[in-house]
Amino acid sequence: MRVKPDAVFVPLNIAVLTVSDTRTFDNDTSGELLASRSVQIGHRLVARVLLKDDLYKIRAQVATWIADDQVQVVLITGGTGFTGRDSTPEAVQCLFDRSIDGFGELFRALSILDIGSSTVQSRALAGMANRTLVCCLPGSTGACRTAWEGILVEQLDARHMPCNFVKHLKPVQACESRG
Repeated sequence: MRVKPDAVFVPLNIAVLTVSDTRTFDNDTSGELLASRSVQIGHRLVARVLLKDDLYKIRAQVATWIADDQVQVVLITGGTGFTGRDSTPEAVQCLFDRSIDGFGELFRALSILDIGSSTVQSRALAGMANRTLVCCLPGSTGACRTAWEGILVEQLDARHMPCNFVKHLKPVQACESRG
């Protein structure tokens, strides 16, 4: 990572949502990866929720976090595939003030190294809503690792140059984990 001279790390308040009809907190390795990696580098996990793949429940949860003055980043894993139940993109895209087209493009470029042409079936996407970064990732732990290591670790770090998302996020005070 290229670091801005004299820049300091800014801890962000992150909420993690797992969308799955089969996972529980005991076997949610993807949500756990995103939550633990966030905390390991100094961010704060302010919420972690697991929901069934239901468009309106997903939309309601994400809309609540977007409106919450304490949530700066929402990381969603799951529901981005092509099955009939996969509805995460449809649930959240309408909430975006601005889409971040390069997120999905970069994710698929990185993902091709691991899964080849199957990456075309990824509907990973991101956007900004009420100065909250919302990222939708596939449900596999490998995909979440790819997104974290290849995009998120740098873009969620105020020291990363030439640019990152931190300055675009709403300012908040430190808060305790709210589950």
